[in-house]
Amino acid sequence: MSVDYAVFVGLDVGKGEQHACALDPGGKKLHDKPLPNDEQRLRALFGKLNTHGPVLVVVDQPASIGALPVAVARAEGCQVAYLPGLTMRRLADLHPGNAKTDARDAFIIADAARTLPHTLRRVDAGDEALAELEVLVGFDDDLAAEATRVTNRIRGLLVTIHPALERALGPRLHHPAALELLARFGGPNGLRDAGREQLLTVARPLAPRMAGRMVDDVWAALEAQTVLVPGTSAAETVLPRLSQSLRSVLDQRKQVAAEVEAMLDAHPLAKVLITMPGLGIRTTARLLLEIGDISAFATPGHLAAYAGLAPVTRRSGSSIKGEHPPKGGNKALKRAMFLAAFASLSDPESREYYDKKRAEGKKHNAALICLARRRSDVIYAMLRDRKPYQPRRKNRTRKPSAA
Repeated sequence: MSVDYAVFVGLDVGKGEQHACALDPGGKKLHDKPLPNDEQRLRALFGKLNTHGPVLVVVDQPASIGALPVAVARAEGCQVAYLPGLTMRRLADLHPGNAKTDARDAFIIADAARTLPHTLRRVDAGDEALAELEVLVGFDDDLAAEATRVTNRIRGLLVTIHPALERALGPRLHHPAALELLARFGGPNGLRDAGREQLLTVARPLAPRMAGRMVDDVWAALEAQTVLVPGTSAAETVLPRLSQSLRSVLDQRKQVAAEVEAMLDAHPLAKVLITMPGLGIRTTARLLLEIGDISAFATPGHLAAYAGLAPVTRRSGSSIKGEHPPKGGNKALKRAMFLAAFASLSDPESREYYDKKRAEGKKHNAALICLARRRSDVIYAMLRDRKPYQPRRKNRTRKPSAA
């Protein structure tokens, strides 16, 4: 962040009202009052402060309830940044008093902007495509959580009334054929009454290749348990509804994925990222939202630290404790990097590096973190240079020339 600002404004944002504290470079308060979350009042404050010179507005939430102050500040020609919540809480311990008030929080934000600019994070400069992408990705995250919840509920019911049937259908619940069987016939009694041939008739159009194997597994499971567990009848009325609910959620995820893919096709940086092995539609979208155009990170090391992938060295005097994985960082970005590294294991170059780390004695997750750290440097270079992924060229051993 630039230090050539005449005013540093800290906003502790809220739904209906926020507190604004404005400091000059010397720490003198220029403004310290509650501020309604209203465009006209925000414009009036920012316009007044602009008379002192360049203004930096810092919020504690750049999205959600902080979206309007950010948009109005930009419209009034102010620069915008945000202070992460964990950093803010740590800085609060350096200020006297234990009170938790909006006024105190706003002052801490403004003072951090004035004295510790390195703690601030950039707010992407109003990219409409990224704003729309963030809404869709957030909705997809909600759908993913709902799909997990409903899936666990179905498997829990099946385990309760018929464990063998859960082993047959549980791992296949996201397949349309498995959901159709449960939605149409309910549970073990309904499946048994339908008969093998009818199960095949229902499953085959949705799973031409695996229908026979699936039905065989279901029928073997039904024959393995003949006792009726209490609650089975009620479960058979609930399972079809849960199956239909899960099918609806999965269909919505497919629709959202198509919409996200269309947005990524129109974004130049997405076309660069998607060329890297292991990066799909959802992980590419998450990287774009969390990293932006990479201009906020001075070096690859800064990006790795922000993602929580850079190892932390712990020392005490002359005793060297070694390096440990960090506990902080952007958790959403770290998860995307980790999942992309796992997905890239089918790529020979990534697999070679992963196998090398395993041979050094690292466990699976530790080796994946090492791979994600290595790939983080590559992602940085790709975004910095606006160039697609290029595999490393191995030096070929030259054959000795004939004498």
